Amino acid sequence: MEYRPQVVTPGCKAVVVGTGRSGQAAARLLHSLGASVRIVNMNEESVPETFRKTIAECGFETAFGPHTAEQFAGADVVVPSPGVPMLKLAAFIPEQAVVLAEVELAWSCVPHLPTIAVTGTNGKTTTVRLCDAMLRKAGKRVFLGGNIGTPLSEFVLERQEADVLVLEVSSFQLQTCRHFRPTVGVLLNVTEDHLDYHKDMQEYLDAKLHLFSNMEQGDKALLGEEAQKLASGSNNAGLQRAEQHVFSDTGRFAKAHLKGTHNRLNMEAAYAATAPFGVTLDGALAAVKDFSAAPHTLETVARGHGIVFVNDSKATTVDSVRAALESFTDPVLLLAGGHYKGGDLASLADLLKKHVRAVGLYGDSRDVFEAAWDGIVDLEWHESMEDAARALMHKAHDGDVMLLSPATSSFDQYANYKARGDDFRRIANILSK
Repeated sequence: MEYRPQVVTPGCKAVVVGTGRSGQAAARLLHSLGASVRIVNMNEESVPETFRKTIAECGFETAFGPHTAEQFAGADVVVPSPGVPMLKLAAFIPEQAVVLAEVELAWSCVPHLPTIAVTGTNGKTTTVRLCDAMLRKAGKRVFLGGNIGTPLSEFVLERQEADVLVLEVSSFQLQTCRHFRPTVGVLLNVTEDHLDYHKDMQEYLDAKLHLFSNMEQGDKALLGEEAQKLASGSNNAGLQRAEQHVFSDTGRFAKAHLKGTHNRLNMEAAYAATAPFGVTLDGALAAVKDFSAAPHTLETVARGHGIVFVNDSKATTVDSVRAALESFTDPVLLLAGGHYKGGDLASLADLLKKHVRAVGLYGDSRDVFEAAWDGIVDLEWHESMEDAARALMHKAHDGDVMLLSPATSSFDQYANYKARGDDFRRIANILSK
């Protein structure tokens, strides 16, 4: 059985930042391990009612308001929220405290289970779901979670059983991992993203490559071709020790119903990641045949008046919009806008000319989009997505695709990309009648 370092000991003081699902699960797991838990959250009103009951029942300390050194005083362990940049916390955390991602905290409690961990700028969720489908087709019991929605701490707390853990991991999580060592690590791609969180592109790349830092001989590192080129200049020792493979589009998934080159690469990555656990090519193809795209990922949500309405709200980066546009042969009416996170919007110029009839902008970042796209494509800005979509309908022709693929985060107008996608579904149902 593999040894996994334990940093949480009975009686130690642990601070959990944030009360989202991963923060709640981490706090409960820390409590079960005998730690004394303090909850730190900017806004007391945002703490879910169900978790308020947990706080009372478990006797957690609480500290609300802007972060201060006092909130972290005496901490032996700090579990940060993935949504709070470490740059904003570092000055307040005691020197002796161990900063530990929730995913590693939980992973350290399951030393007997092999782990597939997938990261990358785009395609993480589709790839882990494909891994899950392929493994299940091979008769394996799978826990699917991490950044995709279900924290690994919940798996530990509920004493679930699995043969393989399949985890989506973000740069935010990886940045605060110390000993995390997947059996199979997958880096799909790295393009500009989260530059509102990381101080620069190098920090973002380093966080992604941290996935491989603790790998040893016998572990498997899988990288996309462009990701491998970026990684080749790194002195990441774990990546050098692991068995390294570069995946590419071999054509064997060409007949799959998932659209786009990017999805063929996702399928290749998933097959390569699951093959060590008994997945055959025939089994992978069978799993793909039954596979449906995740909500908010090139999801057809309505049809009407000769228009197909496609929800790609999870496309929060320039590169994911590129992949979406390359997936369609019919003319596209593109909805874009929101809180800009960085990326080269001008690099989409040729695709806009080739695929897009008109763009409806909405929300924040109007100036950024107009500076990049004005004069390249028919472009019009509106305050709300609904107004932008209605304006696009006046420009629509039979056979067009109205595509929500925003290239931004949702936080100017929506709680998250799911809420944004749900609103587009509502709008599409109205416009398709």
